Order: sequence, then C-alpha cells, then structure tokens
Amino acid sequence: MTFGEKVRKLRKEDGLSQEALAEELDTTRQAVSKWENDQGYPDTEKLLTIATYFGVSIDYLLKQSYGTSAPEAETYYVSDEMAEGYVDQMTKMAKPFSWSAVLIASAFVPYLLFTRPAVYAFLIVLLGSAGLLTFIYAVSKESKKYDVLTTKPLTFDHTYLSQLTEQYEQIKKRFSIWIGVGITFIIIGVLSFALEENGITQGYLTAYYPVFVLLIGIGAAALFRTLPVLAAYQLLVHNEQHIQALQARSEKKWRKLWKEWF
Repeated sequence: MTFGEKVRKLRKEDGLSQEALAEELDTTRQAVSKWENDQGYPDTEKLLTIATYFGVSIDYLLKQSYGTSAPEAETYYVSDEMAEGYVDQMTKMAKPFSWSAVLIASAFVPYLLFTRPAVYAFLIVLLGSAGLLTFIYAVSKESKKYDVLTTKPLTFDHTYLSQLTEQYEQIKKRFSIWIGVGITFIIIGVLSFALEENGITQGYLTAYYPVFVLLIGIGAAALFRTLPVLAAYQLLVHNEQHIQALQARSEKKWRKLWKEWF
C-alpha cells in the first residue's frame, strides 16, 4: 500500500471523515484529500502527528507495502518526550523505594538493641510505619498514561532510539557497581545470620546483628534504587524481547487454563 492508501485505511478504520481527521490533525480537508490521493506528503512534524494519532510507526506510513494486512498498525509510536517522561517517573519512584527498604530494615534494629518492650515496640512501629508510608508514596507517583508502554510493541524515531540505547549502556555500567555492592551486602547479612543460627560462629556474631540487618537494608536499597531505572530503559531499548516474553507468559497461562478446564 502507498502512503495515501494507508492513511485512508487508518481513517476509515477509526470511522472518521476527511473533515473529522483534518480537525484532529489541525489541518484542512484538502490536505487530507491530497495525502490520500498520493498527491503530496505532510511535513515531518505533521507526519509525526499522524503516526502518533493512529498509533503506528513513521516507517509503516512511509514504506510501501504490497500485502493487505498491516501488522505494524498494532505498534505504538513513542515520542521522545514520552520515553523521557517514563524513565523520569521510574527514577522518581526508585528513590523512595530505596528509602522504604532502609526504614523497614531499620525497624528490626530496636528489637536487637533494646530489652524493654516499651522502647523497642514504639521504635519498631515508628520506623515500620515510615517505611510503609514511603513505599505507598513511591507507588502513588506511578502514572497510568505509561501503561501502554508495557503492553504494546513500541516504535521510535531511529535517531532517538540510538541515543536512548547509548544512555542505557552508560547507566548500566554505572549502576552495575551499585548492584554488585547491594547484592554483596545482602549476602553478607544473610550469611552472617545463617552462620550464627547454625552455631558455626558460636555466638561471636550476635552482637553485630543490628549491623547485619542494616547491611541487608542498605543492599536492598541499592537494588531498589537502580533496578527500576534499568528496567525502564530495558523495556524501551529491548522492547521486542519484552513483548516476546509477555506473549510467552500469556500463551503459557492460556495453556494452563485449557488443561484445567478440559
């Protein structure tokens, strides 16, 4: 199909007249008519508007095809602003997530430090509540407008996708250090408890229980601070892999339901 045929097909699928589409695109009916009759092309900005409005890629609109189906019409075009907004949202959510991990882990420390229930009970409730509220605050920063990014195949401007991929590689290198530190702290904390509980260290580590708890909390905080941001970049840069995994899980779920029902 030509560019004009694709615009006409998409317009009719949405049940729009040329006048209605022109109004949506902030242009004239004559311009829409010329596009559909392949008597001209819109400028780059208007082409981006058309692709975004119909949820298709610019490549799909411009590349001439000869089949009757248009599978790319199922894709969602992601603007530079939307991609940056999604990454920014996950970054803002990651910060309070990391603090909630530290606070919740710290809630166990008073029990290990104090012997009077009246003292440690109050501190446990205080720190635990603060951690829970911080977690709720992080979740509240999530915006539903980005849900489409997790469910549909995505298309980008090629230049911007290259820039996004480069950013992803840079941040992955930087965050790998924090992830390594976080995992190490968690392993040290858990291993120390395991050694003491199994009597291997013969009570020598008991006095350091509060330190081990904090190490676990700090390690978890490092992971919560980095992994959501990396996941956001990975979703955008390696979207095809995400969609394949999503489809595989969906097929597995339906096969399981089929076996249960029949």
